[in-house]
Amino acid sequence: MSRISKLLIANRGEIACRVMATAHRMGIATVAVYSDADRSALHVKQADEAVHIGGSMASQSYLNGEAIIAAAKATGADAIHPGYGFLSENAAFAQACSDAGLIFVGPPVKAIAAMGDKAQAKALMRDASVPVVPGLESGDMSDDVLAKAAKDIGFPLLIKAAAGGGGRGMRRVDVELDFAESLQSARREAQNAFGDGAVLLEKLITGGRHIEVQVFGDTHGNIIHLGERDCSAQRRHQKVIEEAPSPFVSPDLRERLGQSAVAAARAVDYVGAGTVEFIVDQDGGYYFLEMNTRLQVEHPVTECITGHDLVEWQLSVAAGNPLPASQDHIALDGHAIEVRLYAEDPTNGFQPQTGRIARWEPTETPSVRIDAGIEEGDEVTPFYDPMVAKIITHGKTRDQAIAALVKALDENPLYGVTNNADFLRSLLLSEPFLNGAVTTDLIDQWIEEGHPSLTKPEASSRSIAVAAAIALHKNGSDWFRSTGAAEYPLDLSCDGQDHTVRGVFEGSGLAAIQVGDDRIDIKMLGVGDRSVHLELDGVTQTVRYCDPGNEIWFLHQGHTWRFEEPDLLAGSGDASDPGRIAAPVAGLVREIRVSKGDHVQKDQVVIVLEAMKMENALMAATDAQVTGVNVSVGDQASVGDVLVELQPYAME
Repeated sequence: MSRISKLLIANRGEIACRVMATAHRMGIATVAVYSDADRSALHVKQADEAVHIGGSMASQSYLNGEAIIAAAKATGADAIHPGYGFLSENAAFAQACSDAGLIFVGPPVKAIAAMGDKAQAKALMRDASVPVVPGLESGDMSDDVLAKAAKDIGFPLLIKAAAGGGGRGMRRVDVELDFAESLQSARREAQNAFGDGAVLLEKLITGGRHIEVQVFGDTHGNIIHLGERDCSAQRRHQKVIEEAPSPFVSPDLRERLGQSAVAAARAVDYVGAGTVEFIVDQDGGYYFLEMNTRLQVEHPVTECITGHDLVEWQLSVAAGNPLPASQDHIALDGHAIEVRLYAEDPTNGFQPQTGRIARWEPTETPSVRIDAGIEEGDEVTPFYDPMVAKIITHGKTRDQAIAALVKALDENPLYGVTNNADFLRSLLLSEPFLNGAVTTDLIDQWIEEGHPSLTKPEASSRSIAVAAAIALHKNGSDWFRSTGAAEYPLDLSCDGQDHTVRGVFEGSGLAAIQVGDDRIDIKMLGVGDRSVHLELDGVTQTVRYCDPGNEIWFLHQGHTWRFEEPDLLAGSGDASDPGRIAAPVAGLVREIRVSKGDHVQKDQVVIVLEAMKMENALMAATDAQVTGVNVSVGDQASVGDVLVELQPYAME
């Protein structure tokens, strides 16, 4: 039996910090690895030692297995925890760790390889009597064969990367006309994410639920499950909200899912933490999707309802110890929900966002857990996944967990970088979620319908008044007037809309904000550390804010507002200008499909930008001729960079 004394975490961000927390509690020293972009990252600061392993691109650092193993050897680490993503499901890396005499905190190489090959995994599941989704996963997988198979399977269907998961290299195809383009895009993204462009086809089960089961095995032949998680709330095939247990799963279905998950794990002699994922149709029929041979992003909800630390289990099992509990001792207590806080803009197609974090003061309580790998002042870069933190709540009932989570989002704002907190709040409070009726199609339906949560609301007079009050306080205006009244004009801008307001001062303080024809009575009752306590038209409230530079960020009326002086926007250009294609996010130029002089049609893909592991196809806004291409494949583009210039055709 081995003992782990020093652990290298081959990852970054919140999962690296989360693994370190358990390792330190267990008395295990930790080693972090970091890229150029992560020199000052939180996981580097929290580790006992840290080693630089390469450039900012993941391919230069966190996917460089040789550099990671060299870092482990140089620091005297005896084990490597891969976290999730990156090399966590890479059988070759696991084998290299073993060859170097290091403990790989994960399943056996054979299990990783078997489940990493989705064609082999489906065959194994059939042999183990686990239902699988119809599709094509083996044999001749050339483009022509896949196109024919797609017609036979029928649309809608999914193209999926054979070598990985997490939504990378996955495309939904609803009609045959879109298949060829989607296939090439999926192959490229799979190659970039996993180093393997192989894909498979699966029938898309619409209106289904994504239910997964946490399994655990040890080297003594014990395999158990720890209940299910419902991960149906997804966008771009990536999970947004996860909960345990599922509000849809009955005790009988839970038992059958658990048995199938254990059977799947036994089929590959599984050891360590793993997740067996199923798609469950509206009638309760379920089908195997894949097995993730690693810890999952959403593992905290299972920890909350079982009371077990899964990372501690991982480290114990990797050291050769038996599981600390048997199946009979696994009990589910209450309900837990997790939201993923992404640096992305839901009102702009969920485009990843970058920038500096101006305010982040996470506060945990007995019912609120926050897993994060960021701190104030950090720069969110375009090189990695846009998830920056997770907020998890645990309650006696599902309703209690939801209420606690909404409150936690309000009380733990992330300012400085556009993020999905407002969207998460809307989703949690939506009728489908409150009723436990979320399917994998819900967010896609919202996108098609133009749901209010996916559009930017106009600032109300009251929200403008709050911004003005904060700005006046920030600017240190002299609020005292011995007699009479005085007015102070102020220009603000929000989402491209300019607002000229007037602060009305009477006697010793601010009395009102005049917004157009609306007079908002206001009293400043107190000013704290980046918070104001005020009375707005007779209603008292506390507003948390931050004011980096000439910006003001705050939460009001269920929405995060960002105000600034209008002249700060001068020269930024019109993002909707049909005569240019600008980078909506910072990213890597992966493909350029036009040359100077080419003619393009409206909605034709002109350039493909990769940001935070996702491809973004940028299209022409109108019929036009290409007058300039300002970048090359492999260039790193910043937000707003003009990539391609166009001359729109004159309208007749």
